[in-house]
Amino acid sequence: MGRQPPQRPPETAGSGVTLAEKVAFLARRDTYPAATGPVVAHETHMSWVFLAGERAYKLKKPIRNAFWDRRPLAVRAFLCREELRLNRRLAPEVYLGLLELRADAAGRLSLDGDGRTVDHLVVMQRLAPEQMLDAAVAGGTVTAAQVAGVAERLGAFYRGRPPARRSAAAYRAQFAREHERNRAVLEDPRFDLPRRTVATVLGHLDEAIADPTGRLGARARQGWVVDGHGDLRPGHVCLREPPVVIDCLEFSRSLRLVDPFDELAFLGMECEQLGAPWIGAALVGRCAEALGERPPEPLLAFYTAYRACLRARLSLAHLLDAEPREPERWQPLARRYLALAEAACARLAPRGDR
Repeated sequence: MGRQPPQRPPETAGSGVTLAEKVAFLARRDTYPAATGPVVAHETHMSWVFLAGERAYKLKKPIRNAFWDRRPLAVRAFLCREELRLNRRLAPEVYLGLLELRADAAGRLSLDGDGRTVDHLVVMQRLAPEQMLDAAVAGGTVTAAQVAGVAERLGAFYRGRPPARRSAAAYRAQFAREHERNRAVLEDPRFDLPRRTVATVLGHLDEAIADPTGRLGARARQGWVVDGHGDLRPGHVCLREPPVVIDCLEFSRSLRLVDPFDELAFLGMECEQLGAPWIGAALVGRCAEALGERPPEPLLAFYTAYRACLRARLSLAHLLDAEPREPERWQPLARRYLALAEAACARLAPRGDR
C-alpha cells in the first residue's frame, strides 16, 4: 500500500565507513577550509545536506526504495551525476560540480584528498532561504514580477524540450497506476479521511482518466509530453535574479515525463495550499503565451485534482515509516490537499459535456 518505508542503511554501506561517520565529518567546520561560520546539517528523507559558507553539499543516503537500491557506491555516484546533469537545465549557475569523499589508509576522511572513494557529493551554490518561493509566499513578499520571471524561465525550458517518446496508452496508464496507489492510501481507514469527500474526488478522477474523448492521450499524441522537472514545488523555486528551479527528480525519468501544464498546475496548487491561489493562474497564462497553446480548463482541473491527491497520499505515507518525522504534521496536511482536490473536481466538466 503506497510507498514502502525505505530500508535502514547497512552500517558501512559497502565502504568500510559508516553513514554516521560521514555525517559527523561533513558537519565539522574544519572540513571546509574556505567556509566561514558554522556548518548547518539538514536531513531529508533521502539525503543529508550540509550548508558551509557559500556552498551546499548533498550526500545521498545509502538506502533502498521503490526506485533504486542506493546502497552500492556506484549507484550513488550515478545518481549524483544525473542530479548535476538534469538540474543544470534550470539552474546551471547553482549546480557547481561533484566532489569525492575519500578515506586514507588510516581511515581519515577528506574531500577530494588521498585514499579510496567512499562516497560522492553534489556541490551547489547556497541559496538564501528567504528567496525560496514557499518562504516568499508565507511572508507575503512574492510579487507579480517575480512570478512572471519564473514563468519566463519555465516557458523557455519547456519550449526547448523535445517531445518524449511516450505513447498515449502509456501516458494514461501512468495516471491510472498512480491513481490506484492514491486510492489505496486515501481510502485506508487508519488515516480517518472524510469518506464521502474521498469517494467523490476519486470518482471524478476515475471518469477523467477513462475519458472516452481521449483528452489525456491526446497530450502525448500531440507531442506535449516532455522530460521535465518532475517535482515542481514552491520549495524548489528560488526568486533570485534570474530565478532558478532546483531539485528535479533525478532518480526517475518516467516521473519526469510530463505535460508542462501538469507541472504548472502542480506548482499552482502548491502555492494555493500555501495561501497564494493567484500564482497558478499567472504561471499558466504566461507559459501558455510562451508555448502558443493553452489546454482546456477541465484538463487543468484534472491535473490539479490528481496532483493534490498524490500529495495527500505522499503526506500520509510518511506515517508508514518506521520512525516518521513530524508525525503530527501529515494528516492535517493531507486533509488540506484533499480539500484542494475537491475544489478542482468541481471545475471538471460534467460527464455528459466531455
